[in-house]
Amino acid sequence: MIAPARIAAYETLLAVAAGRADLPSALARARTKLKDERDRALAGEIASGTLRWQAAFDHLIEAFAGRPSARLDAEVLAILRISIFQLLHLDRVPAAAVVNDAVELAGKAGKRSAAGFVNAVLRRVSRERAHLPLPAGPSIDFLAITLSHPRWLAGRWLTRHGFAAAEAWARFDNNPAPLTLRANTLRTTRDALAETLDTLGVATEPARFASEALRATSGNPLLTPLAHSGAFFVQDEASQLVGEFAAAAPGERILDACASPGGKTTQMAAAMGDSGTIVAADVRGRRLDLLSRTVAESGVGRIRIVQANARAVPPFRDVFDLVLVDAPCSGLGTLRRDPDVRWRRTEPDLAVLAGAQREMIAQLATVVRPGGRLVYSTCSSEPEENEDIVDAFLADHPDFRRVTPARFASRPELAGLLDDQGALKTLPFRDGLEAFYAATLVRDE
Repeated sequence: MIAPARIAAYETLLAVAAGRADLPSALARARTKLKDERDRALAGEIASGTLRWQAAFDHLIEAFAGRPSARLDAEVLAILRISIFQLLHLDRVPAAAVVNDAVELAGKAGKRSAAGFVNAVLRRVSRERAHLPLPAGPSIDFLAITLSHPRWLAGRWLTRHGFAAAEAWARFDNNPAPLTLRANTLRTTRDALAETLDTLGVATEPARFASEALRATSGNPLLTPLAHSGAFFVQDEASQLVGEFAAAAPGERILDACASPGGKTTQMAAAMGDSGTIVAADVRGRRLDLLSRTVAESGVGRIRIVQANARAVPPFRDVFDLVLVDAPCSGLGTLRRDPDVRWRRTEPDLAVLAGAQREMIAQLATVVRPGGRLVYSTCSSEPEENEDIVDAFLADHPDFRRVTPARFASRPELAGLLDDQGALKTLPFRDGLEAFYAATLVRDE
């Protein structure tokens, strides 16, 4: 009998490869068939790990099969990929069990004629695992194939940062992301949350930079009574730093223009002591539902949720003390957490996304009051979506100027995260964080 987790991982990868869903959606759907939490965790580990190392696996398949991976049936390719991941990266799974499941899965998928081929390729991978034919560094092939990153993206990192940094960045992306929490300071403190989780069998440690962040080191906080109680939210540390960089203050009027899923919205509300007003907007109905659940869970009372298109002309002007434009972007800064993004994005996407981002920031600048500030942020690693957007905006809007929040400028550990223009710019190879960007622009009075 095929292990249920492997079937779920296989179904997940087929959906992602066909473009029917992104990894989180496909995995959530496949996991509904799994009752055992251990199977649910293993399915996620196999699917995510396979996507991280996909280019290396395809190279091995082609080397051992003698044919391009693109010529293989989608079902056969998915079976080979998840099986090679288990052979090379899950030592606790016996090789014979992996190969037998793969052969059986080929038959279950209606590809019984490929069973012998699948068996032969996997047995060769297992037999030669100590001397696999993968490119060595330093080279672009090493980054693109052995470390499994899009060649175009690896080349950009290599040009901007050099080989050592590009290699460190790629290795960072290929390690599973820790589960990072943000303590909801309207309900608890970080230290109190850590103590309570410890009594529930969950060990944590304070994150390095974000003031309310905890990393789970053992146990699963999402399986405790505190989950969905509003005491904490799952939020990446770099994302929390953007929320802190916004420097929300008590009594302010704030617009969070692309608010879902609501992590930064509720983070700013907590920083304000649930005073003032936050208008949290998003254009997509399903995202609004998610945003509403997050806000309700947080216990915040001063957030107003609206459906609005951030690229449309606003119905008012000069209203807000702070406008956060956490712009939809390529997501290339989150490849560790979202490994499917590396294969879904292409270099031409950057120009398309940048066009929308320029339009968005220009429209939303009109609702910033004189003396107010606009914070532009992304979870992208690429200049076209970050520095280039801000530079172009400032060239067209001489009434705005750059500033850096005092807390970031005055604290050495946070000042080290700033670029030479005073913007927040986290770098995986330097900071051990996903690549996020945020710039604060103040409108002249």
